[in-house]
Amino acid sequence: MTPVLIGIAGGTGSGKTTVARRIVEGLPAEHAVLVQHDWYYRDRARLSLAERAKLNFDEPEALENSLLAQHLGELKAGETVECPQYDFATHTRKAETRRIAPCAVIVVEGILIFAVPAIREMLDLRLFVDTDDDLRLLRRLERDLVERGRDFASVSAQYQRTVRPMHRRYVAPSKDHAHLVIPEGGENVRALDVIVGRFLLAIAKLDDAMTPD
Repeated sequence: MTPVLIGIAGGTGSGKTTVARRIVEGLPAEHAVLVQHDWYYRDRARLSLAERAKLNFDEPEALENSLLAQHLGELKAGETVECPQYDFATHTRKAETRRIAPCAVIVVEGILIFAVPAIREMLDLRLFVDTDDDLRLLRRLERDLVERGRDFASVSAQYQRTVRPMHRRYVAPSKDHAHLVIPEGGENVRALDVIVGRFLLAIAKLDDAMTPD
């Protein structure tokens, strides 16, 4: 079976990562895997910390999109890939990689994946998670302060300088490329149940077809 690529996009703090993980967790472990666009941020080790802080991390060019497209193509062809890993505290790429093997369902999650044509066109199903701006901002603050070791001043400055304008320029318009819009992200249990149920049915049919009589 050729792997099915599911793309999940949405603004920062929309709940798209929760949606992606719940879809993967709702399917048999050997049949589903998650790939995150965030892993592919460009390595900024050659720059000083002060220089890194001034970069725009919220535009498509901040990520190595050609490498992600290459890896998705290899996964779809049945090949195993070594995905890069990223340190958000230092804005550098880690030495270790994450090995991802091909399987029936590959979920690709990221704010900008629908804004990059080379990636968008590879996706068999495109889901956009649509959440109110105020809730997304609160979630962004909590994530960056708690999980990524940032301080409030830097998070606030980045949000006003790049996150908000880039959302308006790239992310919000990319919703037009979605096959399905999911309001409220991971809280929309009914939508997730329908999506997972459809893939469980497809996987069950595949298993039956592969089972010897």
